[in-house]
Amino acid sequence: MEAHTPVAELSGFSLEVPETVRQIQEIARRFAHERIAPKVRELDETQTFPTDLLREAGELGLMGIFIPQEYGGAGLGYYEYAAALIELGAVDGAFGLSVAAHNSLCTGHIYYHGSEEQKRKYLPKLASGEWLGAWALTEPNTGSDASNMDTVAVRDGDGWRITGQKNFITHGISADVYVVIARTGERRARSNATAFIIEKGTPGLIPGKKEDKLGMRASETSWVGLDNVWVPDTQRIGEVGDGFHQAMQVLDGGRISIAALALGIARGAYDAALTYAQQRRQFDKPLIDHQMVAFKLADMAMELAAAELLIYQAAYRKNTGQPVTRYSSMAKYYASEVGVKICNEAVQIFGGYGYVKDYPVEKYYRDIKLCTIGEGTSEIQLLVISRDFLREAGLS
Repeated sequence: MEAHTPVAELSGFSLEVPETVRQIQEIARRFAHERIAPKVRELDETQTFPTDLLREAGELGLMGIFIPQEYGGAGLGYYEYAAALIELGAVDGAFGLSVAAHNSLCTGHIYYHGSEEQKRKYLPKLASGEWLGAWALTEPNTGSDASNMDTVAVRDGDGWRITGQKNFITHGISADVYVVIARTGERRARSNATAFIIEKGTPGLIPGKKEDKLGMRASETSWVGLDNVWVPDTQRIGEVGDGFHQAMQVLDGGRISIAALALGIARGAYDAALTYAQQRRQFDKPLIDHQMVAFKLADMAMELAAAELLIYQAAYRKNTGQPVTRYSSMAKYYASEVGVKICNEAVQIFGGYGYVKDYPVEKYYRDIKLCTIGEGTSEIQLLVISRDFLREAGLS
């Protein structure tokens, strides 16, 4: 299979991808096919979290793609980041999800909002894959309603006491470093949350039960308890009350990564369906020679291309420091929703075999759904998009 190289011109941006995009595509693609692919089914069925493979990915520069070299990262941008996640997702969505969460959320939060001391302390170990990161915002009673979170941090001497529970946390058990957002003000008040860095082994930090998920089963997800956790004020990220604003900026980049992951999963399903349609014969000819199947594949190919353009448009804006909120939400919404459609169509092309674990599309079908939920549901993306263009039009 060839690596897919994006070239786009759309809505005020033109893209001729640099050679580094092609290079990281090849690195990610080769790693995915040689090291991950042979283990995909086993990891999925046993829900084994492949920490050894994540460390290997770190050695290749995939765990700190957009982190500058001075902090131990690869020093690349969001074109390369998206390209790598597409290649990883096409082989195993679960592995791609862990790479995305580590890069965009924990590592990204410290890079974009941490102090110089925090960056120099944590980023080299995170970017190399030596340490694994987790990012804790979601709670049992507050998913999208983050300003109403129950986890609170109160001042205690020269530090903070943090109490509460987070759930659906990627790497919640195995992480070495957690970025935790806690409420430091009144419920639903403006600027009522603050972010903190908490290291594994800190008294009161309780990794919880691993979730038994529909898909993305090899990517570890759990709840995390915070029982009177004390951290010094030096572990606070940014100013008191800036946590929610920081989190929204982190999610802007994270949504590009989920969009790229969704595109990768959908492309994997499409490639499998295309190959199968060429090989499988019905009524004395290959499936692809039946117009209905050919039209399904044509529709899938167009949706993949459209999603790719939206992703690289958002990546362009992120790389050039332009407002990206609307564009990352559009990319995430579209790529994840059409990804579900494409994976469904892939199962349909396989017919009964698509429902069997011996063939790859049933896993793509299970994995893709999370992309419509994680880092903001599709409904939240529509809310973000509509608010942004209404604000631009002076209507809100």
